Amino acid sequence: MEKTLVISDENVINKIYTVRGRKVMLDRDLAEMYGVETRRLNEQVRRNTDRFPKHFMFKLTEEEVKWMVSQNAIPSRQVLGGALPNVFTEHGVLMLANVLKSPKAVAVSIKIIDIFVRLREALLDNKDIVLKLEQLDKRLTYIGHDVKMHDGEIETIFELIREIMDEKLRSRPRNPIGFKTNATGK
Repeated sequence: MEKTLVISDENVINKIYTVRGRKVMLDRDLAEMYGVETRRLNEQVRRNTDRFPKHFMFKLTEEEVKWMVSQNAIPSRQVLGGALPNVFTEHGVLMLANVLKSPKAVAVSIKIIDIFVRLREALLDNKDIVLKLEQLDKRLTYIGHDVKMHDGEIETIFELIREIMDEKLRSRPRNPIGFKTNATGK
């Protein structure tokens, strides 16, 4: 009997946060996906500091942790065990696969990188729409219309854009990742 371990796109997307203007993932979320303990992941990072420059990985500040707890990205401060978590950018995620050196880490990293790329593409695909909306907003303000009168319509347009972006991400074919094992252990 075969068993496939799968990480869904939605699960990965829900674990990507914007901190300091960068899309990042928490060390504990990555460790869970890679199937290692968070302390083991961070231990490998400490052993390979030259592979993790500041644009690949950085440590959250106390204020950033408070913000992430308030956003439910981190259940509570106590979960961290007193340490401030590391966060990894797209490049840091790729580098983690190299230092963890397991087939699962490589497969998970490829999946995560693919999702980072698709998010960036979705943003670029819809950038024209966002620019047109900004131009419309400026024109309404310039003409002297009461923009507050149009807030509901503008909010509806932004909601539709979010739905289109979500649909584009979901409509792409998903390739399950993970290991196939059989029940007999062979």
